[in-house]
Amino acid sequence: MPTVLNTPSDEKTGTVTSKPVIVIEHLYKQFGRNVVLEDFSLTVYKEENVVVLGKSGAGKSVLIKCVIGLLKPDKGNIMVLGENVTALNDDDLDRVRSKVGFLFQANALYDSMTVRENLEFPLRRHWINISQKEVEKMVKEALENVALLHTLDMMPSELSGGMLKRIALARTLILKPEIILYDEPTTGLDPVTAREIDQLILKLQKKYHTSSIIISHDMNCVKNIADRVILLLDGKCYADGSYDELEHSTDQKIKQFFE
Repeated sequence: MPTVLNTPSDEKTGTVTSKPVIVIEHLYKQFGRNVVLEDFSLTVYKEENVVVLGKSGAGKSVLIKCVIGLLKPDKGNIMVLGENVTALNDDDLDRVRSKVGFLFQANALYDSMTVRENLEFPLRRHWINISQKEVEKMVKEALENVALLHTLDMMPSELSGGMLKRIALARTLILKPEIILYDEPTTGLDPVTAREIDQLILKLQKKYHTSSIIISHDMNCVKNIADRVILLLDGKCYADGSYDELEHSTDQKIKQFFE
């Protein structure tokens, strides 16, 4: 496996400047006879954007669902913010999840709720002990972050695809998570709107110092936001490096994603 970059380092001294926030070790997951993840390992560092590339059905979405505890791996360990999520009970898993945002590919907004109610939902779900005034302040801040405060009392059906993605991102960020998992954040968007989402992801990463795993087939998105690119192939972490390093690889299995 051509591992190009192991840890974010200071260019002058070569010393490690970030700590691990996600450590995945020797992960295995299969469904029936279909082996999806086979001895997959990956470390994500603080304030790093790691994009996972792979063919359809390669196991990218399965990977991030294992990270958040929506799926249980068959073997291996997943440490998230210092806790082994594969060994936590439901209450402790919920506590870790409150620090991890998940942006679903299809946004997963509730059609019957207003934008305001959609953003309030995670605050209620995690039983945060705050006043209604504080809830309103957090909702408005989240919408201001994505420049959509005027949609506060609108229904999802009244919004465009790009606006829905922004609202979903606002809801993901309302608890100010330390980690965000993105599942195809620009799928189905036109190029201009996709670029705006890329810029928004980078802006909010800088503002809140988040770390992210991003699943994407959109190579423009990958180029724009990736600090590091992982190629998931045959269930393993086949390649690990910067966009430029992988783009100029002579390995045909890597090159096919950049042609």
